[in-house]
Amino acid sequence: MFLSTLPLVTTDPNKLEAQAKEHLSAKSYAYVAGGAGERATMDANRLAFRQWKLIPRMLRSSPVSLQTTLFGHTHPSPLILCPIGVQRIFYPDGECATARAAAAVRVPYTLSTAASSTIEQVADAMGDAHRWYQLYWPKTDEITISLLTRAKKAGYSVLVVTLDTPALAWRPWDLDQGYIPFVTGLGNEVGFSDPAFQRIFRAAHGKDPADDITAASLAWAQDVFSGRGHTWDDLRLLREHWSGPIVLKGIQHVDDARAAVEAGVDGIVVSNHGGRQVDGAIGSLSVLSEIVDAVGDKLTVLFDSGVRTGVDVIKALCLGAKGVLLGRPWVYGLAIGGQKGVEQVVKGLLADTEQSMGLAGIAGVDGCTRDMLRFVEYSGDRASSN
Repeated sequence: MFLSTLPLVTTDPNKLEAQAKEHLSAKSYAYVAGGAGERATMDANRLAFRQWKLIPRMLRSSPVSLQTTLFGHTHPSPLILCPIGVQRIFYPDGECATARAAAAVRVPYTLSTAASSTIEQVADAMGDAHRWYQLYWPKTDEITISLLTRAKKAGYSVLVVTLDTPALAWRPWDLDQGYIPFVTGLGNEVGFSDPAFQRIFRAAHGKDPADDITAASLAWAQDVFSGRGHTWDDLRLLREHWSGPIVLKGIQHVDDARAAVEAGVDGIVVSNHGGRQVDGAIGSLSVLSEIVDAVGDKLTVLFDSGVRTGVDVIKALCLGAKGVLLGRPWVYGLAIGGQKGVEQVVKGLLADTEQSMGLAGIAGVDGCTRDMLRFVEYSGDRASSN
């Protein structure tokens, strides 16, 4: 059988980044493809996936179902689109194109606080589709409360609080190009459109953010990426002003996972920000099973960092994740073909997941269990299984 129409976006995960690079400026490409330091954490993420091996089972003919339930809502698959900011540097329609794609393929879209579209614009683009809101937590409580109020009013159902980015990391690929989009106003639309931020900026500067983009950009960045970390006790503020599920993103240590349980949140994302924040950190998949064993029966454990294929999704599910967040691949699809490019990347990943499950003898999400995997540790040319 031959395809009558060739795909717009390559189906080869090892060629996707290169194809997207052809459609991006040097600065935009470096922003999405780069990471912290020497990108050792990015390497660790991929190595972690490669060290877990599937053990296919035979003579199992049950139909494959990707359906899953997260926070009381049934989804056709366990896939969620990661929060990624400043999407207009990848494609003119930015977040709205991605949001429409997510709605079309029926996966939740997580809007970043660093978006280049407003909370309300993305909600309008999605209609009734399921959407989550990611919070870069400002140091000013009034602004935090205002953002949560807007997101709830606009129909975002899950709050994802990113904990690993009190400040932006040392990212050589951006620094060597002298490129930080936020200081030019890109990625600040959520803040500039916020009434609390507008009032505070007006009181300090005597003008609106739109009248002095440079000053407003610095003021917004200093509040959102202030370098001042929040504490576990501060989570009470979020619970007071958000009635839906709260998910903490950036958990890598089992003690932090236990602290999340004690704080009463609904979920965590085991994540190292795709290797963009701490260089030399452990691959997220390497700590997933330990965290699931410690807290998986007490809250919902989600996963991101390094996901590139459908088999990666299966491995994360087998290690106990209830949902998997996808990042860079759909951004590459956005750069290549806008909404259609995102749709093709997501549909391709879901098709790969479903087909690989069937070939491995896994009937669906519930069949993704740890006994379907074997850990094979590599050291030079030698390998040992544990």
